[in-house]
Amino acid sequence: MKETISNSSRAEVLIHALPYIQQHNGKTMVVKYGGNAMINEELKRAVIQDVILMACVGIRTVLVHGGGPEIETMLNAVGKESRFVQGLRYTDEETMEIVQMVLCGGVNKKIAALIEQAGGRALGLCGIDGAMLQARRLKSAGGDLGLVGDIVSVDTSVLVNALDGGSIPVVSSVALGIEDAEGYTLNINADTAAARIAAALGAEKLILMTDVRGILRDLRDEDSLIKATVRGSLEDLIRDGVVSKGMIPKVECCAMALDGGVKKAHIIDGRLTHALLIELFTDEGIGTMIEP
Repeated sequence: MKETISNSSRAEVLIHALPYIQQHNGKTMVVKYGGNAMINEELKRAVIQDVILMACVGIRTVLVHGGGPEIETMLNAVGKESRFVQGLRYTDEETMEIVQMVLCGGVNKKIAALIEQAGGRALGLCGIDGAMLQARRLKSAGGDLGLVGDIVSVDTSVLVNALDGGSIPVVSSVALGIEDAEGYTLNINADTAAARIAAALGAEKLILMTDVRGILRDLRDEDSLIKATVRGSLEDLIRDGVVSKGMIPKVECCAMALDGGVKKAHIIDGRLTHALLIELFTDEGIGTMIEP
């Protein structure tokens, strides 16, 4: 039987959210959108609704997205084998063409279209637009990464213009190559792009959507979630093995954002419907919040 919610209960939910709406109004938040939330249709619809609601209550929202599964699908379709170096996709010129086509021409425009269809205003952008992201080749101790970029500068003017005009900028993580990569487009890790954009905008929050609950004290225990911690404890968590494997680069991106002036960083479980709203507008939240 479908549970019904009374009108008074609906009103209570809105009143409960009121202090958070007032607190967040006019603030800038950068959301890294990825993982299952980009694949599962119900979750995808919920994320779109969340960012539109955020914009409607006055939050200046920037959505930065990845697209690893879509890139992998296209590479497989053309018979191109993927290779990874320390978790980063090795990107030769042919792969970069596919990355740019999938991220900028495919995924980006689909997300922007979904926002528009749901009643929001979106502007699909990539890091090349307005020279928003400029990068040199990323050096790695693990070997050559090809056309993978290390962001040198962020020009936020295109983003600010979009936000001032009432739009939600949707940004794909490719960059304009400079220095040793002049004349090339570079592939950028989406978490890193989101962190650098958040710092450049002086954002109130960086929110990374992942496929785990957040930082777990014990990876085998979903209930061992660390709900809140501080920037100074992150190196200890990595050294002690609490943060390991794929969580390390996400935590490092949070540290990068906080060091750049972002007020708070959040790692939340994008597998939960309306994860963004729960984290932003409830007392409990759902993920790990990291403060300076």
